[in-house]
Amino acid sequence: MLFDYETYKIIWWGFVGVLLIGFALTDGFDFGIGMALPFLGKNDTERRVIINTIAPTWEGNQTWFIAAGGCLFAAWPLVYAAAFSGFYLALMLCLFALFFRPVGFDYRSKIADPRWRSTWDWCLFIGGFVPPLIFGIAFGNLLQGVPFRYDDSMRLEYTGSFLDLLNPFALLAGVLSVSMLAMHGATYLHQKTEDVIAHRARKVAFGAALITALLFAAAGVWIAGGIDGYRITAMPDASSSFMPIAKTVQRASGAWLDNYERWPLTLAFPATVFAGSLLVMLFSARRQPLLAFLSSGLTVAAVILTAGAAMFPFVMPSSLAPGSSLTAWDAVASHKSLAVMFWVVVIMLPIVVAYTGWVYRVVSGKVTEQHIRDNEHTAY
Repeated sequence: MLFDYETYKIIWWGFVGVLLIGFALTDGFDFGIGMALPFLGKNDTERRVIINTIAPTWEGNQTWFIAAGGCLFAAWPLVYAAAFSGFYLALMLCLFALFFRPVGFDYRSKIADPRWRSTWDWCLFIGGFVPPLIFGIAFGNLLQGVPFRYDDSMRLEYTGSFLDLLNPFALLAGVLSVSMLAMHGATYLHQKTEDVIAHRARKVAFGAALITALLFAAAGVWIAGGIDGYRITAMPDASSSFMPIAKTVQRASGAWLDNYERWPLTLAFPATVFAGSLLVMLFSARRQPLLAFLSSGLTVAAVILTAGAAMFPFVMPSSLAPGSSLTAWDAVASHKSLAVMFWVVVIMLPIVVAYTGWVYRVVSGKVTEQHIRDNEHTAY
């Protein structure tokens, strides 16, 4: 095999992170536009303009979500199983919210009835708002630890409930996720539209960027002083596979900052969040939508990288039995499985990225009200 087992474990941590960032950068602005639809479009034509800015690409963008879920299952099967045990109701709620998107896009304009179209507009709002909120709440709970444990026979026990997930810090993380993707969607809408819609999108982007920076700062202060992190104090040889309960984990205040002290260069991630947010506000105010959109993407990626750098190597910490926490070392598939899937990703990921780039080049340009009138029966 090309790499040893430990190296593959680190590589797959990176692969999952890349796929999550790809999902947030592409499907993220779809979510942002969906949640803004009922507010930024003041009449039916304006709302159709907004919908058609993402019409050619929203289905393809969901590929990143499917790929991230598939890699999570294939590379970290224990995490996949534990996550669906702990977050089952939340994930089902997210799934049902996502159901509104395809039917909303396809059926909204089939009937020229204001009540019919308004109903689907709010369904698209739900499909854009609920998933980012749940994803943020899930990450907020991961940073606090999830109440599960394994017994000596590696049987999983989860003791939490759906309401336990809705704790104050997790809700803060959820709102941060919503504001971050609202910013990303607004910057994309700013560059894809003209006149009054672009003007409204520009103002939303400015406000959402400011809220994102403030919430991110609040979350950082909370993590530094009010949330216990996790650190491994004893573990078997990381070059071999072992059971999660074989290690010893300490829960301590400030432990999530350990990696930033160990690798100071990672401080660039949180710094980039603030810099990117400020650039979004600057470029939005100066009516430079492309630069604002690129700055927004940089901010979104930096938020995810900040959380990943803090948690490494933990993937799903356990608040109930810290020694049962799942990490990049002990929650992975076999050496051979990681090696085979490595080549699948190495071959397929550049193809997906290249095809995605080609699609966006083909559909580049602005969507206008005249375009909607000229394509009354074919546009969404």
